[in-house]
Amino acid sequence: MPPADDCPDAAFVEDTVVVHGDLAVISRPGADERKPETAGTEETLAALGFRIARIEAPGTLDGGDVLKHRGTGTTEVWVGLGGRTNASGVEQLADLLGPEGATVVGVPVSRVLHLKSALTALPDGTVIGYEPLVDDPAVWESFLPVPEEPGSHVVLLGGDTVLMSSSAPRSRALLEARGLRVVTVDIGEFEKLEGCVTCLSVRLRRGPARVSAGRWRGCARDAPGPAATPGRTPSGPPR
Repeated sequence: MPPADDCPDAAFVEDTVVVHGDLAVISRPGADERKPETAGTEETLAALGFRIARIEAPGTLDGGDVLKHRGTGTTEVWVGLGGRTNASGVEQLADLLGPEGATVVGVPVSRVLHLKSALTALPDGTVIGYEPLVDDPAVWESFLPVPEEPGSHVVLLGGDTVLMSSSAPRSRALLEARGLRVVTVDIGEFEKLEGCVTCLSVRLRRGPARVSAGRWRGCARDAPGPAATPGRTPSGPPR
């Protein structure tokens, strides 16, 4: 990703796009000051050969509100409603991803900025979250509470390997007890800005360039995969 020195939140690249197969849906962030961030993301993914679609006004959609799990024969997509994403954004995403075999469902978000600030999903589809920040755990067919807020954020690296923050050791132990291999990374400075491993990355699972690992903007890491993509360190108030 190219640096975006005029966009202090540009390190949180997940909010700029939703990727499904070889389709990249460029978001329309709910905060006006973040809308310029999408240009660099679109340029990068177009150069990699991804098909490009866009969320249009009056819709707003932040990628951090979109939680996907690929099941048998379909992909389930949950989208947080109530913060940066509105109903028009959800409807447009459903229209774009439906023909790609995905089912899109809106879920309420009132306790955090984005849906994935509260929860993410394990490789088997189990949704994990820090319960005080989850609006309604009963929404999820399989929900596992974790003991630390940073422990609710994982990035799937393939197979039974997940990436998570090093600031959640008890959650790491919980996941390892379930048979997962856990890779940790120190993102303490980003966590001061309400950042997490998910919002700092966009994983390109499939696509014309056959990219299979996360691309990071402005964040050094110790996880396996390609080298970190240079960016900038964010400054300023939390998102």
